[in-house]
Order: sequence, then C-alpha cells, then structure tokens
Amino acid sequence: MIEAGIIGGAGYTAGELIRILLRHPAARLNFVYSTSQPGKPVAAVHQDLLGETDLTFSGEINKDVDVVFLCLGHGNSIKFLLENQFSENTKIIDLSTDYRMEDGKHSFVYGLPEFKKEEIKHANFIANPGCFATAISLAILPLAKANLLNDEIHINAVTGATGAGTSLSETTHFTWRDNNFSAYKSFEHQHLNEIKQSLELLQPNHSVEVNFIPNRGNFSRGIHATSYTRFSGSLEEAKELYQETYKDAAFTFVVEEELHLKQVVNTNKCLLKLQKFGNKLLITSIIDNLLKGASGQAIQNMNLIFGFEETAGLKLKANYF
Repeated sequence: MIEAGIIGGAGYTAGELIRILLRHPAARLNFVYSTSQPGKPVAAVHQDLLGETDLTFSGEINKDVDVVFLCLGHGNSIKFLLENQFSENTKIIDLSTDYRMEDGKHSFVYGLPEFKKEEIKHANFIANPGCFATAISLAILPLAKANLLNDEIHINAVTGATGAGTSLSETTHFTWRDNNFSAYKSFEHQHLNEIKQSLELLQPNHSVEVNFIPNRGNFSRGIHATSYTRFSGSLEEAKELYQETYKDAAFTFVVEEELHLKQVVNTNKCLLKLQKFGNKLLITSIIDNLLKGASGQAIQNMNLIFGFEETAGLKLKANYF
C-alpha cells in the first residue's frame, strides 16, 4: 500500500479524490490538509462520505507520503511548493493550472495518459490537465498525431456548475445558474494554451486557429464538447484513425451511439462520436469534469506512476437513471 496526502481538502476535486482513495485497492489516505477546516471531520464537509470515514482535516503535513495531490486554487501550487518541502521520493500531482505549460523551468509532465503514458510512468511530478482541455484534446489530438489538421478548428463546449469550484459568485449562485445558459471567456479561455501546446507537440507545423466558445450549463457536472474541422478523408477513415489511436486506452472509447452526459457522469470515461457533414468532421466528446476532467485522471496518473492497474479504484458506474 502506498500512502497518499491531499493539500487543500475542502473543494470538489478533493472530495472526489477522497472518495476514490478510500476505496482504492493499493493506496491509503494518510492525511487531508486544510487551512480552513483543521480538526473538523472530513465527512462534515464532504457529506457524501458520512459513515465512510472517521478522518479529520489536518493542520499539519506528512512530508514523507508516497504521493501528494495539490487541490489548490490556480496560482497557489507554486507558492505552496516554495514554502513546503516533501521527501525526495514523494510524487506530486498538481490539479491546478500552475505547471501545465512546459516552459523549461520545471520538471512536471503534462498528465494526459492517452498521449503521455510512458512519460507519466517515469515522472515524479504531474501537471493534471484541465477539464475542458481533456475533453477537447481527446477529440482533436488524433488528427494532429496523423498530421491531418490543416484548417481552423471550431469548438463549442458546455460545463456543469461544479467546474467553477465551491466558492460562490454571481455566476455560480443557484438563482443565477438555474434555468440559465451563458457563454464566457470566448476565444480566451485559459485551457486553450494547454490544447495548443499539445497540438504543436504532435503536429509541429500546426498553425491553424483554434476557436473555442466555452459555456456554462444549468447542471451540476459533466462536459459536452463539439469540435469540427475540414477533413478530406471519409468517415470510415476517421473512425479507423481514432479507434487505432485509442485501442489501448483504458477510459477513452469511440462509440456509435448518440452522446449525452448521463453516459459518463460519475465515471473516468471519455466517449467520442464521429460524424461527417460534407467536408467537415464533427467530433463530439463527453466527460465528467470532476473525474476524467480532474480527480479521476489524477488517480489514473497515480496508478501509472506506481505501476498499478490503470483502472484501479476507477471502475465506476455512471449515474444513468
């Protein structure tokens, strides 16, 4: 058994990590650190865990755990690691944006398992991808890997309210979000940088525009993304390319069925559906923003680092009904 710790334990992603780690066959949750809840029972905050654990939030850190997950606000992971040192054997998995861009100044590996599996297996530090970036990258990266992105990409995606975290704001309050729908950060969302970085890595001559319109939905969790671009091949050729790309993927599947979020919510899956309209290829992708888009993918990365079965702790059933 490996020992795991969580830094920043009161938010949604930490709650999902706790839920998974409590049932993981090869990991034990050693501590959940929180500056806002020290001494308080974990289940008093994450009430879906009532009766599941007697853990309390810790005001102290065990620096010798095997793996630590950083569930801090964007910009705070860098600060935290400057102020706190872990054992040289401790693996660090960061769920913020802080280390996702490869700038040559840090040794974090971008943790998208479908395209970085071998690097992840040998990494000490993982930058967990963003939720939108995961859904969109899995939809379009097979084209880049085959050097087939030659025109603009257009993306429209909608996310559930949990993507904004637990802090209340005007656009996360129930009375604003309920029976409502809105676009935000059009063409400027921060996850665009991650997506473009992956595209350029797989298709170095890539210079086409990525047009991304993110939307807020009036549901709690999940991401539904539609991406399309010009594609000269047939639908059968596209399906063959995607099926070959993901033939060994533990959680990403190319399907024929029409997609809806209940197929993936509460799972670590990404489902992809391909359609051809004239000279355009449409790729629809769906994920749970808190699992494949955050905590589930972090556990998937942990499994790869420690040589566990990739699906360990992640064999979760969708809330279909």
